[in-house]
Amino acid sequence: MNGPACPIPLARYPVITLGHGGGGRLTAELIDRLFGAAFGNRLLDQRHDATVVPVPAGPLAVSTDSFVVSPLSFPGGSIGSLAVFGTANDLAMGGARPLYLTVAFILEEGLPIETLWREVLVMQKAAAEVGASIVAGDTKVVERGKGDGLYLNTTGLGAVVGSSPVGPRQVRPGDVLLVSGDLGRHGMAVMAAREGLALAHPIESDCGSLVAAVLALLEAGLEVHCLRDLTRGGLATALNEVAAVSGTSALVEETKLAVEDRVASACEIFGLDPLYVANEGRFAAWVRPEDADRALTILRRFPITADAVQAGVVLPAQGPPTVTLQSRYGTTRVLDLLAGEQLPRIC
Repeated sequence: MNGPACPIPLARYPVITLGHGGGGRLTAELIDRLFGAAFGNRLLDQRHDATVVPVPAGPLAVSTDSFVVSPLSFPGGSIGSLAVFGTANDLAMGGARPLYLTVAFILEEGLPIETLWREVLVMQKAAAEVGASIVAGDTKVVERGKGDGLYLNTTGLGAVVGSSPVGPRQVRPGDVLLVSGDLGRHGMAVMAAREGLALAHPIESDCGSLVAAVLALLEAGLEVHCLRDLTRGGLATALNEVAAVSGTSALVEETKLAVEDRVASACEIFGLDPLYVANEGRFAAWVRPEDADRALTILRRFPITADAVQAGVVLPAQGPPTVTLQSRYGTTRVLDLLAGEQLPRIC
C-alpha cells in the first residue's frame, strides 16, 4: 500500500522485540509516532486509561471480534482491513451506524515495524470509509513463534438507526431473502494465497464495507426484518443460524446464487462447497415481499452490492427449521450445518 513513510526510525527499531508491548521507549514511540500519527483524534488524544466518548440518545449496538488470518495479506485485503470492515459490518447487521472502534494489537517478536505500519495505514483508511473513530487501543508482545506475526482484536460501538428491531427473531414466513452478491471469494482468496495455488487470475477477496448500503436500506423506511453477514460458514451457515432462532424454514434457489468460475474451480480443487465458504463483503437480508424490489434497487446503487438478487423465501417450519436448496436441475437438498469449520484462519 502506498502512503507516508513509517514515522518510527527503522534503523533503530527494525522489528518488534520482546518487552516492547508494555512500556519503554519503543512503546512510547509506537503510541506517539505510529498509532498517534494514523489514528489521532480528539478522543484518542485524551491519553487516559479509559476514553470518555459522547453517545447519541437511543439504543447502541456493540460488537467484538478477533482476527488471526494467515497470511496477513492476500489479494483484495489484509488483516487490518478485515478487522475494521468486519467489526463495522457486524454493527451494520444490527441496524447501527458505526461510531467508535477499539483495537488491541498482539504483536509477535520479530514482526517488522514496516509491516505493522502498513496495517495501521490500512486500518486508518478503512475506519475513515466506515465513518468510525478509533478511540482506544492496546499492544502486547508475545515470544517469537507464538503469534504468527500479528493478531488483532476489535470492538465497535454504533448508534441504532430506526425504531424497529433488526434481527433473527423478526423473521417471519413470507419474507423474501436477498443476497448481496457472489459467494465464496474471501475464503478462497485466503486459501489460495496460503497454499500458494498458482492461478492465471488470482481470486480477490470481497473484503469491504457494507455500511453505506445497509444504512441506505434502513433510512429508506423499508421494513427490514433481519440482516446477517456471510462470514465464517458462508451463506448456508448464516441461513441455518437465522432459521434456528426464528423458528422458520427457508427455500433457496441455486440458479439465483452467483459463484465466480475461478472460485468454483478452486472449491473443486480443495473439495469445498462454496455455499459454506466465508465472505467478508456479502450479507443476506430478510424483507417483506412488497419491499423486495425497492430494496434491490437501493442495493444495486452501491458497487459492493451491485449484484444483489432475490434468492429465496421464508417458509413456516414443518418440524425442525430447515434450509433447502432447489438445484438448477430441479432437485432439492438440505443445507445443513457442518460439523466443523471448513477453512480455519480465514479472518
